[in-house]
Amino acid sequence: MSRSSSFRSIGVAVRLTLLSTVVLGVAYPLAVWGVGQAAFHDQANGSMVNSADGKVVGSSLIGQSFEGSGSARWFQSRPSAAGEQGYDANASSGSNLGPNNPDLLKAIEERRAAVAKADGVAESSVPADAVTASGSGLDPDISPAYAMQQVARVASARGLSETVVRKLVEQHTEARQLGFLGEPVVNVLELNLALAKAS
Repeated sequence: MSRSSSFRSIGVAVRLTLLSTVVLGVAYPLAVWGVGQAAFHDQANGSMVNSADGKVVGSSLIGQSFEGSGSARWFQSRPSAAGEQGYDANASSGSNLGPNNPDLLKAIEERRAAVAKADGVAESSVPADAVTASGSGLDPDISPAYAMQQVARVASARGLSETVVRKLVEQHTEARQLGFLGEPVVNVLELNLALAKAS
């Protein structure tokens, strides 16, 4: 191969690299970002949820804790194994404990007893999502069964009728996707914001 052919090949490679960088590293990401902003603005910006006063209180896609003082007044999310305190979006993960692991079984039994006591129900009626973390540890949804189980506690703590609180749960229950995918769910953050507004 002659020297001129080598320089020509190098020139073609450099031009192709620059063109690829501009198209795939600049133009394509900008196009995807633009389509996202135009067609899916809320989703592209994290599906942020605002309170009645316009303050961002979280994302409808990320679970969060409602425990602490006054926790009886709020619907509770499912447990989280993400990070040391749970619900840490920077440490999204499950517990990675197998179904027969003694530590997991002990944690489930402790959670079941605590949830049953808080909600005033029998331990045998506590739904699975009330005592087990999701694979990500950041699941924002709970089952309608777990939400309904919490109605009496929340209504009593807020001085509302159970009918009003139950209706809020029904209004915030999302059906299966496309009518047949997944299970019905309740977004806890959105339900708690509606509860705060109703109170």
